[in-house]
Amino acid sequence: MKEHAKELKAAARRNPRTAKADAEQEVLAKIAEMEPADRVLAERVHALVRAAAPALTPKLWYGMPAYAKDGKVLCFFQCAQKFKSRYATLGFSDVATLDDGTMWPTTFALTALTPTTEARITTLLTTATATATATA
Repeated sequence: MKEHAKELKAAARRNPRTAKADAEQEVLAKIAEMEPADRVLAERVHALVRAAAPALTPKLWYGMPAYAKDGKVLCFFQCAQKFKSRYATLGFSDVATLDDGTMWPTTFALTALTPTTEARITTLLTTATATATATA
């Protein structure tokens, strides 16, 4: 919660003209601080998000890289090391509306990024941004 409070204060102090670039630099700096295994995954996820969904705005969310649409977090990356987990996660908020029946996954474990995994992430991002745009 302390990190989230700091993020909110930093966002409020940003120059509106440079806010997007400043937020991206904060995300990249946070990724650079991660342990090597998490950093490799986070860097690649960041590149995938920027390529598949360039309209999303990078931001820190509870100390982790996240990507927002109209100020609302659409997806986020959580490193394994910070949460003492055996895998990192890529999650989607309800804004993404990845609805599929009455039950669907919203968080995915990541241990490595293969071409198949990257294609799946790209598809999820494309779907999430399209549905978020349609419902916004």
